Amino acid sequence: MRWRAAAATAIAGLALTLVASGCARENDLTTGSATVPALDDLDDPGAPASPSPALRTIPALPVVSAPPSGEVTAFVQQSSLDVARGQLQVVVVNDTVRDLDPTSVRFRDPRLARPLIGGNLRVDPAQSQRGYPFPLPARPDCTRPREQTTSFVVVEHQRGTARVAVDDETDAVGRFLATRCQELALAEAVTLSWEDRVPVDRRGAGAIGTLTLVVEPRRSTARAERHEVTIDGVNGSHLLGSADDPSGWTPAVTVTSGDAVRRVGLPLKPTRCDDHAFMEGGNATAFRVRFTLDGEPGEVLLRMTPAGSSAAIRFAQESCGLG
Repeated sequence: MRWRAAAATAIAGLALTLVASGCARENDLTTGSATVPALDDLDDPGAPASPSPALRTIPALPVVSAPPSGEVTAFVQQSSLDVARGQLQVVVVNDTVRDLDPTSVRFRDPRLARPLIGGNLRVDPAQSQRGYPFPLPARPDCTRPREQTTSFVVVEHQRGTARVAVDDETDAVGRFLATRCQELALAEAVTLSWEDRVPVDRRGAGAIGTLTLVVEPRRSTARAERHEVTIDGVNGSHLLGSADDPSGWTPAVTVTSGDAVRRVGLPLKPTRCDDHAFMEGGNATAFRVRFTLDGEPGEVLLRMTPAGSSAAIRFAQESCGLG
């Protein structure tokens, strides 16, 4: 029993780490591959944004190819932690007999207004692959075309410059743009957040809590458009869900610009109390909110603050009898 309580406490700490990092969407890695001639010289004009020093790098891994193909290839690989950090990884596969020592790595996609600069530059040894993280823009240009086209990385290295096509098999860039542009459009109409408190109907095992969604419409001004937003539904996480309906909550609350702040109480209970539920990652306090904005449906992933996450995890512990 003490071990289970410790496990629950550990997941609370992990949840707080991810909350501080941003949004998470997928749990599996997404990969692909594309082949182009290696180390072609080219000029690379442009003024990309500065990289984030906190980005995580995929370590170098060996490539099994005998003899080496003599080519450099690249593909997108994105984990849930990458999504939470607001980044994607481009894995550069150096299937040549010479090390690739980059001085800069830039990612270009026609749907992004500016190239992205890769961080944590490391040598990509001969017949190895190395992942380089790229921070995604907080405010992308949402007016640009969304159709997937060829993207590539430009690797400046000690012997010249290589332009390498990037296989984005699951269209991570397109999925990011769809999600982020929905978030930005919604933010023009309302601000959504979770209250940090999780009140309960009683203490101890079997308690029912209340998850409170705060909907704050933006004030109408002479220059601001008037919007209407309906909160259609909220999905539970792997650990926390609706006390009334296992499929989620359906508040069906509608607000318009200039309305008063609405607080929507959602009856809450743990969906699982086994050890694995408390050890499955940091998305326990992230909930998908489905909405309709001016007649257009959308969805955002809304995370609790660190204080709210602590309160929600403590509630789950107590309701599961682990407190």
